[in-house]
Amino acid sequence: MSFKSGYVAIVGAPNAGKSTLLNRLLGEKLSITSRKPQTTRNRILGVVHRPSAQLIFLDTPGVHKSTAALNERMVEVAFSVMGDVDLVLVLVDVSSPDPASEEFLVKKLENLNKKVVLGLNKIDCVSKPELLGIINTWSKVYSFEGIVPISAKHGDQVDVLLGLIEDHLPEGPPLFPEDTMTDLPERFFVAEMVREKVFRLTGQEIPYSAAVTVDSFSHDKGLTRINATIHVERDSQKGIVIGKAGSKLKQIGEDSRKEIEKMLGRKVFLKLFVRVQKNWSRDTKAITKFGV
Repeated sequence: MSFKSGYVAIVGAPNAGKSTLLNRLLGEKLSITSRKPQTTRNRILGVVHRPSAQLIFLDTPGVHKSTAALNERMVEVAFSVMGDVDLVLVLVDVSSPDPASEEFLVKKLENLNKKVVLGLNKIDCVSKPELLGIINTWSKVYSFEGIVPISAKHGDQVDVLLGLIEDHLPEGPPLFPEDTMTDLPERFFVAEMVREKVFRLTGQEIPYSAAVTVDSFSHDKGLTRINATIHVERDSQKGIVIGKAGSKLKQIGEDSRKEIEKMLGRKVFLKLFVRVQKNWSRDTKAITKFGV
């Protein structure tokens, strides 16, 4: 039997479950997740190794219309990834549709000469009659190679989706060694893990105004020492991230350290700083500096 390999872009509206699906496919947590939209800001590569194929998935930021500099950059990332892959996997949240973003995405697909598979996610949140109606509606929207209802959270039908994607990939040798899960460095994931804790542990206004940079990363006798900075846009946000007597920052640090230790497989000393960078999310230079 011939071997297949190829790149697959996971695209969809914010909060469609793209990162949850990538983590499910890999069996490991690679992309950070939260209930807040636009958690993913970069393209995250994850390699799925199968006996007859190597599937290279690219998790992308949520596609949506926006005039904000940060959001525009994120959408540019998603669209650029779509242009460079062998197949596009569109993920839709059937429990909470986003018609404007989905229409925006479909129009972009119409200008691409790509194979497209549709995953209807969160099927555990809708009834079977509802789902059948949703499948019927989407089958008329675009000429998909196939439509697969799934639950990324629970794993329902994810293997079916993988099989369909493999069927439509080109023949070719593996593109990454068997032990490769991603092409991104440890420092990137350290920053992402800290940012995830900021998302999960602070109020509504903070996540969209927070970025994380790793200032130093060194190994010494079985201990990894990391200094990282949480960048926010206003002094009031800095106070929220630090919390009363430093309690919130301490919690963010402790929760981040535990996840980083799990990823690295060794003890970690993590020191966090908080810095105000006025209106950084509107400044294209700052956005680039923070790796978005």
